[in-house]
Amino acid sequence: MNDYMQRAIELSREGMDTGEGGPFGAVIVQNGRIIAEGFNRVIATNDPTAHAEVVAIRRACEQVGRFDLSDCELYTSCEPCPMCLGAIYWARPKKVYYANTRFDAANIKFDDSFIYDEISAPMNQRTIPFEHIESPEAHAVFAAWANKTDKTRY
Repeated sequence: MNDYMQRAIELSREGMDTGEGGPFGAVIVQNGRIIAEGFNRVIATNDPTAHAEVVAIRRACEQVGRFDLSDCELYTSCEPCPMCLGAIYWARPKKVYYANTRFDAANIKFDDSFIYDEISAPMNQRTIPFEHIESPEAHAVFAAWANKTDKTRY
């Protein structure tokens, strides 16, 4: 096992042992050095988005001063959940390495299968009701974005 994965696993234990969150850790590496670390902080922050990968991504983006991590690699102690997977794709690292699988996580009661099922379910069949509210004003904002000449694409 390489040092980066070892550090992600150490972080997973640290976060768990300090009671800040579940047993998940992540590091982001750029040019052979760790530029950001994170462990699950959901309990400590009362923030359901404070997963290890999201914490590490936020810190890495602050460190490099941009939202694009395409020159970085992410090492995580567990296969990312659907939320973290989305954040990873938005951050665009060049590669992700993981240790435990989502099935290993499910075995210790971190089961994300219901979220995967919800993503593929039609809107009107999701567990949490979703209702579309048509809005010309919302469309106008999107139209303004489409026509904006000085926008930063991401």
